[in-house]
Amino acid sequence: MQLPPRINHPFRVAERIATLDLISNGRVEFGTGESTSNVELDAFGVGRAEKRDQWRESLEAITRMFVEAPFAGYKGRFVDAPPRNVIPKPRQKPHPPLWMACTREDSIQLAARLGIGVLSFNFVSPEEARGWVAGYHATLASEACVPVGFAVNPSFGVVAPFLCHRDEATAIERGLVGFDFFRYSGLHYYAAGVHRPGSTDLWRAFEAEHAKPEASRSLFLSTRPLVGDEMKRAGIESHRGAVGTPDQIRRLMRGYAEAGVDQVLFMIHGGRLGHADICASLELFAQEVMPEFRDGEPARQRAKASRLGPAIGAALARREPPRPAPDFAIESASRI
Repeated sequence: MQLPPRINHPFRVAERIATLDLISNGRVEFGTGESTSNVELDAFGVGRAEKRDQWRESLEAITRMFVEAPFAGYKGRFVDAPPRNVIPKPRQKPHPPLWMACTREDSIQLAARLGIGVLSFNFVSPEEARGWVAGYHATLASEACVPVGFAVNPSFGVVAPFLCHRDEATAIERGLVGFDFFRYSGLHYYAAGVHRPGSTDLWRAFEAEHAKPEASRSLFLSTRPLVGDEMKRAGIESHRGAVGTPDQIRRLMRGYAEAGVDQVLFMIHGGRLGHADICASLELFAQEVMPEFRDGEPARQRAKASRLGPAIGAALARREPPRPAPDFAIESASRI
């Protein structure tokens, strides 16, 4: 959820996340962001220079709303929330895992200092991710880490294009246009586009551009992942990702796991890929790739907890505890 208070008020965010955690039997992962697009920021009157401070104040208030009974209030520059009994409380204790949407190394480092998980929305290879994860863990284990929440989520997630098929050429053919449209849309909304709400037909504009011989093609120009200097020479923004056969995707997932990545978020919904093809791709992945990583996950988590546990305990000791219930009362209106 976007957390600047003019977009989503902290009281409402805390209520929604806790409610969803209850009805999902404790399966919520609380992803947070500050927004980037002018479509959102301008609509709600959120200044670009202030959006990160707004995000942080809201997150500080919301985590207290999850654990304080009643919530003792918060007064900052952007968030002014009086004491209230914010209910319901989440099923997960002290609260669901916290995540931050990150696009640059400075935001990854901020997430580490605040003890929250990284959702990296850059398309990076395992080799690139290794350095980011190492830097994240190093800061997380240092005295610079003072958790914003009442639990630390030492997790690192990356996003990757995805299409699983037994035939590599078919996977590339089905994934090509969808990912190119995703990239085109991102550039339109976040970098170089002029949008006319209600009249801009983004798909038609993309088709017109994509058909030109000189059109910039995506990472799918290669039939294998490109990394490092090879990627730079090719002028391609990132690697191919999880597009290919089960064996190819399995090797990529092993690379991410060895780099310390905890989760990979698959991007399969771009363009006009049919529902049946999406389901077939997911089912093939679940049948032939997932079992290896599911079976090995408990041991990986134990090793990670053993390695980071002391640092996480020290970080939580630096965090101010929940505040006691304040003595306050709310008078009813004198007349209706």
